[in-house]
Amino acid sequence: MREDPYRAFMPYPDAAAPSAPAGALQGLSFAVKDVIDVAGYPTGCGNPVKLAASGVRTKTAPVVQALLDAGARFAGKTQTDEFAYSILGRNIHFGSPVNPAAPGRISGGSSSGSAVAVAARQVDFALGTDTAGSLRAPASYCGVFGIRPTWGRVDNAGVEPLSPSYDTVGWFARSAETLAAVGDVLLGDDPTPLPGAARFLVDRACFGLARPEAAAALEVALRRVELRLGCFDIAAAAPNLDNLCWALRHMQSWEAWEAHKTFIERHAPVMNASLAERFASGKDVTETLLAESRALAARFRNHLADLLGEGTVLVLPTMPSPPPFLAEAEASMEDFRNRTLRLMCPSSLSGFPQVTIPVHDGETGPLGLSLLGPAGSDRSLIQLAARVAEAARERIA
Repeated sequence: MREDPYRAFMPYPDAAAPSAPAGALQGLSFAVKDVIDVAGYPTGCGNPVKLAASGVRTKTAPVVQALLDAGARFAGKTQTDEFAYSILGRNIHFGSPVNPAAPGRISGGSSSGSAVAVAARQVDFALGTDTAGSLRAPASYCGVFGIRPTWGRVDNAGVEPLSPSYDTVGWFARSAETLAAVGDVLLGDDPTPLPGAARFLVDRACFGLARPEAAAALEVALRRVELRLGCFDIAAAAPNLDNLCWALRHMQSWEAWEAHKTFIERHAPVMNASLAERFASGKDVTETLLAESRALAARFRNHLADLLGEGTVLVLPTMPSPPPFLAEAEASMEDFRNRTLRLMCPSSLSGFPQVTIPVHDGETGPLGLSLLGPAGSDRSLIQLAARVAEAARERIA
């Protein structure tokens, strides 16, 4: 049994997951969020009833197999919030992962264990998933790099669904170089690469969602980047973030209920009370609400595609604040959730790629600055993120 003082990993017995003797990722170790299948392991999804019903999987998800074929060494499966349906990084059943970058504060979720394993240097990189922030939130809060790729660009086969229209496999790394190396294996060539001199648009509506302590630190990072890489223009990703949030909530909750209702009705699993409320809300989404939400999302995607074109990148905070303290009650975090979901909407609803960059880990705690690029610009967006990280002088080795 491995030593795991940060509670990043699920305590599963080790099973063989052979990797190629050579490849682009040889010498690197990785972990996999426990919603992604690895042969020889269950897929527990953060819930003991789901774990008991899982059985040991006989097939490895293609995204994992691609990493093994590139020579990366599999180190284990990591904790997740229940059903991958929370951004807090708390789990009432298996214990919550400990944030190595900010002890006493939440790690963020739902890909909590993967972010923690990378931040704690237990592995070189780790797979997570992101529907409405489940990778971006813990990357920001644990002070590491993370990418939510263009929707559909990484194979979702063998991944437990939450909201299939938005579920995306991504990964964490401590450096932009490792983030890029994994992307080279998983992404292939960019259909729409960014030009060498990309145009930056700062979304002031999104920066307006940052709490004061975060806003001040992010403004310092922005000034540093602007000095090194050129002037920023000002723009808004959406005319109304509240409307985007409304649409995403309806579509995500409806799809989550549709994905899990048979299991929940059959097994009645004990789960976190707020999670149970989110599943229940999906039952109340009418066909009219769903159609209106989908239409709004389609209009927004077209708007954002026009705004970014093929050479423009949107700059926004990853999260509205440093990680909240563990002692904060869930009931007191509604404002935090509302701000967070609004920041997550542009990438989730459009399906466009977003890279989060660690830019501050001082007294206020870890913070992330995000770049959101056009669909299909993922690998060049990672390369641009490396330049931005260097300019912000907060690069992590």
